[in-house]
Amino acid sequence: MRAFVVLAALLLSLASPARAADDVATAQGIIRSQVEAFSRDDAATAYSYAAPAIQGMFPQADIFLGMVQRNYAPVYRHKSFEFGEARAVDGKIAQQVHIVDADGVPWEALYTLELEPDGSIRISGCVLLKTGQGV
Repeated sequence: MRAFVVLAALLLSLASPARAADDVATAQGIIRSQVEAFSRDDAATAYSYAAPAIQGMFPQADIFLGMVQRNYAPVYRHKSFEFGEARAVDGKIAQQVHIVDADGVPWEALYTLELEPDGSIRISGCVLLKTGQGV
């Protein structure tokens, strides 16, 4: 929870330069593509959207997918997934996502993404916070 609060503060405090809208749109496309890969159990594609630091912690795509299945079930399988507020500055992006999991329980996710040296943007983290009891 503490990490979510810190990341949420980062999200709300970042300035939004002119190029930020393009970075946010790109980041949302990357998040959406990874979530679609999860829905197909396409470990290699989902893994390709993870930043090098994440790939270093999970050196194989199937290990990464297993971690997501165990620890990020609302991201892995959900009823709804809707983008909220986002901010971008200096190659870092914070994107809030409203999720309703497979059991109807609402969650907030805060994704962080970063600009890589090759110009790509990759997912560097995701923090989940359960926000309700569900239906």
